[in-house]
Amino acid sequence: MATFNNRYFENVPGKFYVDDQCIDCDLCRETAPNNFTRNETGGYSFVAKQPVTPAEENQCREAMEGCPVEAIGNDGAPPA
Repeated sequence: MATFNNRYFENVPGKFYVDDQCIDCDLCRETAPNNFTRNETGGYSFVAKQPVTPAEENQCREAMEGCPVEAIGNDGAPPA
């Protein structure tokens, strides 16, 4: 389960985030390419854009549910 206090600083403010459990498997970037991107230096994903459409919201939820190490969290905060 993702931990809000362990999230990467690159995550944009809002409900979805990626924490330091990420193993850079690429699943989230493939599932929600408009929302997740990769830190090339660190080798991990982060939320570059919070979802703004129902389709993006569904893709982010699918990525969160499919994450093999549960590194994607949804703290329920409204988008900033």
